Amino acid sequence: MLKKLICLVEDDKHIQELLKYNLEENGFEVRIYDSGEAFLHEAAKQIPDLFLLDIMLPGMDGLDICKSLKQNTAYKKVPVIMLTAKGEEFDKVLGLELGADDYITKPFSMREFIARVKVALRRQDDTSEKDAEVIKAGKITLDLVRHEVFVGERLVELTFKEFELLKTLLMNKGKVLSRDLLLERIWGFDYDKGTRTVDVHVRYLRQKLEDDDNSPVYIKTVRGIGYRFSDKKG
Repeated sequence: MLKKLICLVEDDKHIQELLKYNLEENGFEVRIYDSGEAFLHEAAKQIPDLFLLDIMLPGMDGLDICKSLKQNTAYKKVPVIMLTAKGEEFDKVLGLELGADDYITKPFSMREFIARVKVALRRQDDTSEKDAEVIKAGKITLDLVRHEVFVGERLVELTFKEFELLKTLLMNKGKVLSRDLLLERIWGFDYDKGTRTVDVHVRYLRQKLEDDDNSPVYIKTVRGIGYRFSDKKG
């Protein structure tokens, strides 16, 4: 099986070596670039499976690179993870609007980093297998391309994780998904609060999607197991 190719744009030599070593230890092929200009000059040679972009770079910054990539049809569907330093002024909403799939704040643990890389790649594989751009169920419409969710005609503002949770439930409509499975697929690693994280995000989703979040129509609780998205038409 061919190794997944990851392109890393990072100007800090120590971080370059650290990320390259850990990625290669986990079976990935890695190409490193010191600047956005150098990266874009070489990028056309081979389309990678994932981009890792540092925000603060000399010359062209990570947001500019992300914008440039997403305007190119060849790279539009390749996932992007932004790397940000703690304390940097980084508009996360802007990053996501430009097409970034996730962001990680430095310093981060290698376990979390590798897990989130794997989640992004797995999510991309799932999307490739399911080429539908819009998923509908009852009054809910989820647009995978525009990253938008509507209930009827009402646009619903969701966080990145809420969107991914709803997408996973919708793509597995009618199936019971355990809390552990949802945690692994969406968060990629165990938070200190464990599956409680899933419950909290489900509660937020119900508040935004349901007419009465105390009597949910769409996201059903399966006691002792997890959640199921109902087939019921609204």
